[in-house]
This record gives sequence, C-alpha cells and structure tokens, in this order.
Amino acid sequence: HWDRERIQGRPFYYFAYGAAVSEVVVDTLSGEWKLLRADLLHDVGRSLNPAVDIGQIEGAFIQGMGWLTLEELVWHPTTGQLMTHAPSTYKIPTANDCPPVFNVSLYEGDNVEDSIHRSKAVGEPPLLLSFSVFFAIRDAVSAVGGHRIDPPLRAPATPEAILDAIMAVQAAAGGDDGP
Repeated sequence: HWDRERIQGRPFYYFAYGAAVSEVVVDTLSGEWKLLRADLLHDVGRSLNPAVDIGQIEGAFIQGMGWLTLEELVWHPTTGQLMTHAPSTYKIPTANDCPPVFNVSLYEGDNVEDSIHRSKAVGEPPLLLSFSVFFAIRDAVSAVGGHRIDPPLRAPATPEAILDAIMAVQAAAGGDDGP
C-alpha cells in the first residue's frame, strides 16, 4: 500500500529485473548500423507460458530499439507542425531489424509477492533492455576516437545522429573532420 499524503509505503508491488548485451556494426561513413546479436535475460517470476513470455520479451525489445534508434519526431521550425506523421517519414522497426542471433532466456524464480501464479510482467519491462542497442552503437562511435572521447550521441540514434556523433568524436580526437 502506498500513501501519497505521507509518502510512505510501497509504491511498487514488485520489481522485474533483466540484463541484455547487444552487438552492432556501424558504418562510419554513413551512420547506418545493424544489430548482429542480442542476448536477453528477463526475470519472469514463474512463467505462465514460456513461448508467450519469450514473444513478449522479443517484441518489447524490438519496440524499444525502434524508440531509441528510429522513431524520430520532427517538427516544422516555424509552424510547429509535425513533419513525421506517416509511415514514409516516421520509421518503426520491421522484421529486417531483428538480429540474426536473438537469444532470450527466462530467469525463473517464484515472485515473492502474491501475484497471479507468482508471475511477473513481461510486456513492458523488457523494453528497457533495448538500451543495450543504444549503448552498443555509442560504444562503436566511441571506438572511432580510440575510446578517449565521450560521444555526444542523442536518442533516437538515427543514422544522421550517429554520423554527427562520429564527426564530433573525430574532431575532438584530432582526426578527420568527417567522412
């Protein structure tokens, strides 16, 4: 029970944990990237249906990957009108964005709380595992400067944002000003 007035109690019934590692390749001339491999582990409590849980985890991961790398809102600078309002301008992940190696493991252990059959959420929490993709891209950009420069990479890490970060790292490292 959470008491907002006294700011006491338990605001969350339980926590779901996870871990992820992603491997990417980045084209330093174009900013394009590809996810080669993702290994995920998600705390599901006691799984109600492992096949469904794995599908939910995969879906949340790919959705999060899109949010962090593709789904850019662009507004007109003077009118404020949304410019990325259609499938032709607002990019979302497709089946081609799934990695060729995609391993999902369920960490099973009874939820200590009295949840439905001691299960835990598998639909939303794994979205955060996709930060492993963003940080893998960021690490690849950092490699351009010998891992001596903190890349100024913003989300979504679109090819343009990646290329901007690559050029900033190259300039700060005293290298090339760009491709």
